[in-house]
Amino acid sequence: MPINSRFQTELLRPAKPGSDDSWAFLVLPKNISEQLPRRGRTTVEGTINGYHFQSTLEPDGQLSHWLKVSEALQQAAGVSVGDKVTLDINPVAAEPEPEVPGDLQEALAATPEARAVWEATTTIARLDWIHWIVSAKQAKTRAKRVGDTCNMLAEGKRRVCCFDTSGFYSKAFRAPEAAAHSHGTDS
Repeated sequence: MPINSRFQTELLRPAKPGSDDSWAFLVLPKNISEQLPRRGRTTVEGTINGYHFQSTLEPDGQLSHWLKVSEALQQAAGVSVGDKVTLDINPVAAEPEPEVPGDLQEALAATPEARAVWEATTTIARLDWIHWIVSAKQAKTRAKRVGDTCNMLAEGKRRVCCFDTSGFYSKAFRAPEAAAHSHGTDS
């Protein structure tokens, strides 16, 4: 039976949006996250103010999740930063196959033993491997993780070890910091 979680929360502007300042975010209440199947990345479908969407929630490092809300989704749902939004969400029945980053694709293509184990793992395991790689803060660390991934897979390891997908124990992940004045669209 699917979980149906309904809640209201504020749509926030990130303090540091990077080169694309068109997105917003929201943080799920902890009691809603606790109903989801995992503390790590989890794909949900549902509605935001009645508009259907499917997206992958990110771990916030506090055993909850946050959702990046693109400009297109904001426009389609008729919502703006500072609005109280109503969400109805459910975890998807089957996690969608993750997009494999180019550097990992190349490394797997060059390591047939690793590729064979990669293809034999679950979608959730592949999602965790990719999450571990893309969460690296530096290019050097990312390159090492790609190599380590291929080595571990070639040894028959199907799951990335020692990686806290929730970020709670390692504090590797967190929701973006909200801008001081999130209300309204003027900066």
